[in-house]
Amino acid sequence: MSIFANLQNRIDLTHIPYTDRGSRLMLFRRDHQFYIRMSERWVKYEAEMGHYRQRPPMIDQLMILDENHSPVNFTVESTPYRVDCHSPIGDFTWCMIDPETYLLALPAGRFGMSFEAQVLSGVADRRGGTMQGKSRRNIAYTTNAQLLRNEIHPAPNGYLRIDLEIKAESGQAMLLNVTPRLGYNRTIPDPTTAIDRVQNRWRNWLNAVPPVLDEYRAQYDYAWWVMAAGLMNTRFYFTREAMSPSKIHYVGAWHWDQFFHALAYRHVDAQLAEDQLRIFLDHQRADGMIPDAVHDEGVVDSLTFPIAADVTKPPLIAWTALKLYEHSGHRDFIEEVYEPIQRWHNWWVNYNRDKSGLYEYRHPFSSGLDDCPLWDEGLPVIAPDLNAYLILQQESLGRMAEILGDASTAQRYRQGAENLTKLMMEMLWDEEKGFFRSLYQNKPVPAFTLFNLMPLFTGRLHASVNRRLIAHLTDPAKFWTQWPLATVAIDDPSFDAMQMWRGPTWANINYLFVDALRRVGQPQLADALAHKTLMMIMQHPDIYEYYNPITGERPPKSAPIFGWTSAVFIDLAIQMTRLNGE
Repeated sequence: MSIFANLQNRIDLTHIPYTDRGSRLMLFRRDHQFYIRMSERWVKYEAEMGHYRQRPPMIDQLMILDENHSPVNFTVESTPYRVDCHSPIGDFTWCMIDPETYLLALPAGRFGMSFEAQVLSGVADRRGGTMQGKSRRNIAYTTNAQLLRNEIHPAPNGYLRIDLEIKAESGQAMLLNVTPRLGYNRTIPDPTTAIDRVQNRWRNWLNAVPPVLDEYRAQYDYAWWVMAAGLMNTRFYFTREAMSPSKIHYVGAWHWDQFFHALAYRHVDAQLAEDQLRIFLDHQRADGMIPDAVHDEGVVDSLTFPIAADVTKPPLIAWTALKLYEHSGHRDFIEEVYEPIQRWHNWWVNYNRDKSGLYEYRHPFSSGLDDCPLWDEGLPVIAPDLNAYLILQQESLGRMAEILGDASTAQRYRQGAENLTKLMMEMLWDEEKGFFRSLYQNKPVPAFTLFNLMPLFTGRLHASVNRRLIAHLTDPAKFWTQWPLATVAIDDPSFDAMQMWRGPTWANINYLFVDALRRVGQPQLADALAHKTLMMIMQHPDIYEYYNPITGERPPKSAPIFGWTSAVFIDLAIQMTRLNGE
């Protein structure tokens, strides 16, 4: 069977664009037209160009025209390396030859082509034309076919319209180059050679992945496509090649998303995995804080909505770094990140600790749980999940210190983890309810969420406490739904199966609980949760941000081609395969 068999026609151009590793371009279709959108977030240009999720395409209404100048209908066949468009006048093949350039292989014959470009000015020449756009986005179109007509003129919507009449021979092509640079790519390669080169690159990527059980294979291959196609190359503030959570919906790199992305990449490329952490350490502030997100235009480390505060993400970088080290054995990586992570831990100690000694979220987005009911009463909130993460972070730093031969510092961090565990038990454990409370103004937050059970993740609690937390976790009337784990108890008044962190199942949170269950000696339960998570993700052709915990459906706002869900699918599929002795 072909290495690409499971990916045949998964890229439908309607919901899933044709894009490639490193690129910020996405090719879509609507009816008999193509259009190219940009995966970029430039807030300073929103006044003139609109919000990045609703921004109009850079190239729109691209049509193939017959001899009567009527649009030609076509059918599409796709693989990761090419998109074939079959039409009555011949086959047109798209291929992305570099992150800024689509090649369109042309059939022999005479036909027309037209499209609109979001640019301010343009000049036609004998091979096509060049156009200067808004906000440093420039376009060149170039062909080695004969141009019988080549006109650029204003369109009613403020775009420029390009009308072409082409006489092509077999082996000729057109390039569409969209770039922020002054220099264009106008060198046309042999289409067959170019397509073969891209095919070989994708074949090498898919051949490098570990084997998994046949039942997971189709979605596993697609998840690896997402993990490659979602990568963006170095440019501006992108100091490393990094994965965007969703090229369509979340543009840039997000702090804790990168941790889960790294867990998948460790299976094929240790440096790529490590770079998902490095891109954030590159932008670490002088006070130790690590930003929430990195975009081409800069970083997000503070927001004014819904309150004004610094904004980051949960402290899981040390836990992730150790998982990468355990897989690669790269001691130099631990040497590299140890001190930056220490500074990161000290930021939490110095700026986010309540007078009780426990830690609090001061901005809801710092939790990663943007609209969770834990914040409905107000902020700051002393949260069990945050304190559990910081216990784990101290344990991880202790392990790093041990690897580096610093026994006294290792002991200090382990003692810190033990002290924080005791304080969390004293201050947050609710003996009557059997879970850990969040506190706002020293009063319990009423909502019962999955994050009230997160201290299980520490592996440091008494067995009797673990049993009570697991009883809640596995209760079908609370969290163990048809497609577990609901992020809010389904009998809680704030539960909403379709609203982000108010009920839906998130694969990354499931992954943390799979890890937690293994840590507390519950391997069978961990396996059951891992398998249910994999089955949930396999219910759909695409991979989404979150899922309805009762029906498994995609909530309307759940982002498509989603990174950490793909990464979690990959890692859990590998885990389950190895547990089954494959």
